[in-house]
Amino acid sequence: MRNEVNEIKISYCEKLGIIDSKPLSAPNEVAELLYQNWDKGTIGLHETFKVLLFNQGNRVKGVYQASTGGLTGTLVDLRLLFAVVLKSVSTSIIIAHNHPSGTNRASDADKKLTRRIKKAAELFDITVLDHLIILPNGDYFSFSENGIL
Repeated sequence: MRNEVNEIKISYCEKLGIIDSKPLSAPNEVAELLYQNWDKGTIGLHETFKVLLFNQGNRVKGVYQASTGGLTGTLVDLRLLFAVVLKSVSTSIIIAHNHPSGTNRASDADKKLTRRIKKAAELFDITVLDHLIILPNGDYFSFSENGIL
């Protein structure tokens, strides 16, 4: 009997030139980018959780939709979220979700999830820059601007 194992190969290929893109740092700029790329047909229907992936220069590498939920919440599997963050060799992230109800504040569940993600990110030396809640009308709530990040 031979001992064999599968070989794992990971690669990253960027299709859009992030080097030429503008660095993002202000919550309003990030919220605008997210809102422009959100499905307007569902933003007021159900919650969706996304992560923006950044390189060392605060340039957006991409966005990943981590989960889609119901009217009042969505579950995020941290293992799957960080699999994407690590595979994309991102050094920082901004997490975001929408509130279909238009509520412009963070719930206790939102705060708890943010703490869990921040704690996990620290293990990998990844910075969580912000957590944004995007509203159906384009307004937003920023954890960092409100001092709860």
